[in-house]
Amino acid sequence: MSEDEENNIPEDDNFDDIEPTSEDSLQDEPSESLAHDASSAESAHFFESHEANPEDTIVKVTGMYKDWFLDYASYVILERAVPAIEDGFKPVQRRIMHSMRELDDGRYNKVANIVGHTMQYHPHGDASIGDAMVQIGQKDLLIDTQGNWGNILTGDGAAASRYIEARLTKFALEVLYSPKITEWQASYDGRRNEPINLPVKFPLLLAQGAEGIAVGLSTKVLPHNFNELIDASIKILKNKPFTIFPDFPTQGIADVSNYNDGMRGGRVRVRARISQLDKNTLVITQIPFSTNTSTLIDSILKANEKGKIKIKKIEDNTAAEVEILIHLFPGVSPDKTIDALFAFTACETSVAPLGCVIEDHKPRFVGVSEMLRVSTHRTVELLRQELEIQLDELEEQWHFLSLERIFIENRIYRLIEEEETWEGVIKAIDEGLKPFTKHLKRAVTEEDIVRLTEIRIKRISKFDIDKAQEKLEALEGEIEQVKFHLEHIVDFATAYFNRLKEKYGKGRERQTELRSFDNIEATKVVLRNTKLYVNKEEGFIGTSLKKDEYIGDCSDIDDVIVFLRNGNMMITKVDDKKFIGKDIIYAAVFDKNDKRTIYNMVYRDGKSGSSFIKRFNVSGVTRDKMYDLTQEKPGSMVLYFTANPNGEAEVITVLLRQIGTIKKLKFDLDFADMAIKGRNSRGNTVSKYPIKKIELKEKGISTLLPRKIWFDDTVQRLNTDARGELLGEFRPTDKLLVISSSGKLKVIVPDLSTHFDEDMIILEKWIPNKPVSAIYYDGEKERYFVKRFLVENENKEDSFITEHANSQLEIVSTDYRPVAEIIFAKVKGVQKDNQTIDIEQFITVKGFKALGNQLTAEKLKQVNLLEPLPFDPPVEEIPEPEIVLGEAPDTEIDDEGQITLSLE
Repeated sequence: MSEDEENNIPEDDNFDDIEPTSEDSLQDEPSESLAHDASSAESAHFFESHEANPEDTIVKVTGMYKDWFLDYASYVILERAVPAIEDGFKPVQRRIMHSMRELDDGRYNKVANIVGHTMQYHPHGDASIGDAMVQIGQKDLLIDTQGNWGNILTGDGAAASRYIEARLTKFALEVLYSPKITEWQASYDGRRNEPINLPVKFPLLLAQGAEGIAVGLSTKVLPHNFNELIDASIKILKNKPFTIFPDFPTQGIADVSNYNDGMRGGRVRVRARISQLDKNTLVITQIPFSTNTSTLIDSILKANEKGKIKIKKIEDNTAAEVEILIHLFPGVSPDKTIDALFAFTACETSVAPLGCVIEDHKPRFVGVSEMLRVSTHRTVELLRQELEIQLDELEEQWHFLSLERIFIENRIYRLIEEEETWEGVIKAIDEGLKPFTKHLKRAVTEEDIVRLTEIRIKRISKFDIDKAQEKLEALEGEIEQVKFHLEHIVDFATAYFNRLKEKYGKGRERQTELRSFDNIEATKVVLRNTKLYVNKEEGFIGTSLKKDEYIGDCSDIDDVIVFLRNGNMMITKVDDKKFIGKDIIYAAVFDKNDKRTIYNMVYRDGKSGSSFIKRFNVSGVTRDKMYDLTQEKPGSMVLYFTANPNGEAEVITVLLRQIGTIKKLKFDLDFADMAIKGRNSRGNTVSKYPIKKIELKEKGISTLLPRKIWFDDTVQRLNTDARGELLGEFRPTDKLLVISSSGKLKVIVPDLSTHFDEDMIILEKWIPNKPVSAIYYDGEKERYFVKRFLVENENKEDSFITEHANSQLEIVSTDYRPVAEIIFAKVKGVQKDNQTIDIEQFITVKGFKALGNQLTAEKLKQVNLLEPLPFDPPVEEIPEPEIVLGEAPDTEIDDEGQITLSLE
């Protein structure tokens, strides 16, 4: 496996067939093929053979598995695929950065030249080095690139290494290198020294992320935000709690509620940013991490081919920014299509982090919080080492300058004029210095004396005592400053991090929006492009029964609910043709979360028993299991059945057979009097006598309470789970009013799958006779206008301000008596007092397209909406509910007790 392969390999690859090759091994490690080793004398201890009878040869490979594979696995883990926690680099990346520093002269170098230089340290091919370098360059942090380095958005590769150039960024030069505190080791061939770890003073591993697959383990550290890492590092230094979450270069929207600190078992859901361009066009402007526009478009086309979604065409206009246009057929719901894109395409992906790093020459599984703590404390230690080295150097300078001053000021150099030997010179200077060196911080060494003898006569003759004193005092000031930093190393490290953020943090703001996702049920958003049929008499359902009765549209992932005449019920998967049971009385596509569909039923208990009436809903069932809705007596039969999508309860007339002296042969039953119970309930007794006929007397209205609907601002979706702001109780005829900051308004049905635009400023239950008030700036007339109007067209989105490009909505209100404050702009130094406007008194309710009344001709600085005036709203009239009823059959029972039941 080459180095470039390990940089980006899918997690589910199988490594059972991997064998070590010559490229995977160092010069002195076993790397030849097994056939060669079998024939070599060095590997004879692995084999035993009986040459007398070649057919009986026994070959033992135990030793190879024990030694060779373990060596190979250790090498791949430690030296190739997994980054070190100390500096965040894999060996190839570390060697690239070291080579770039050696070549750095401030100008760009050909990548081919850098790759060739790196080969002095990295015992693998140039392709693997080049690919690793491109990956670093695409992260736009350490390498200043020039030329075509590929595009992470489109998946396009970089140009050949001979055509592109690179140099180190200023950030890399500042945080990656410090030769005096770097630990070195011999390169693979012993000709050069390379760093064991670079002294990185920044959480680079978390900023760049890392991915690799070794032998028996893998790693996947997700990238995090530059500024957030610095802020978290400062919190660590101050012993404050912190949390960090991924930030992806492809932007998108991420749900990190199950991030698990980047450890095994965590998941990050990432979505593309999809918005509605117009009623027939969707636009994708950001893509999920680990995808590109090519793979994203391929997944959309495949979902379209499989019938999961329905699109007309796709346009990819991606350049510097992502822009994928998805054109829909007329009549296709944009909201439902958005959900379907998340459910069936790569527009939503799930990324599994796995924090694995090398620490102390061993792999270690660790969370991102611990990685950041290790990096922060290591940065403090590196800064301490640099300060200690700086202090030593400053004290050494001070020591020699003090000696030099003593040597020249006291004319000690004259003591060597009569000395004839080198030893005599050294001794004479040493003796001459002794009376003056008591204040020095260390003893005078022979090396110090040798340096004094190297001072030139010209320098002695021009020696200025005052300037020498100034230099010493300046050095003493620097020494005290360094000592102060060492004593307050945490404050020094905090200032260092703040300086990094101030210097390099601009333009590195968070790119991925963090948001909680709602779970999209595939069955609710899948395109129902298949027709479902039923053969009631024979008991078959399926999509291939095109000559039989049509039930409705479905998809291949839907479930079907089926009721039989004998009182049995089953839920099963959509299929081409499936036998359920003879005498089907009702079949429909099933929604397991639908608790508003109520089934009304009258059944006979046994062949000649009493009849019962019941109402129930269906939930919590096992697929393909037959459920008996009667009392499980032989001969039980359903006499009447309806399915009611909104809990409707009709009135029926029951006619009994003339038997004996029965006085009342006809009576009415109202299903509204029956409580809704579970499917296993027996129900209430209708009659102990045989029923001749059941007729529908009156269609019913819904017996269910109006639905309470909330709006969850976190996920920008409606729900019935009491999450977010309560919008009100909604009957089937009620609608929502949506107003955007661009001056557009629409009235919609409160569908839970609706997507709302980010510029929405008003979302509330629509009251048709409640006026909308607005103040806006007309771009054509360059004046401010006030208008009040009622919604006239419920079926489309329309703008209630003028269409001019410079027209702009200032405020909008749905209060009955809104009040606005206008703040005038200062004109020629004159500031006019603010003015309060009672909009109800200012203008009457006019047409939707009316221009309105001019507010003022003067320039305004700001318009504010104030608290409305008190008003008692009229009592809302409750309209008659629209009846949506499953058709009730007339039931005839002949003299032999046979039932004829028709469900249209």
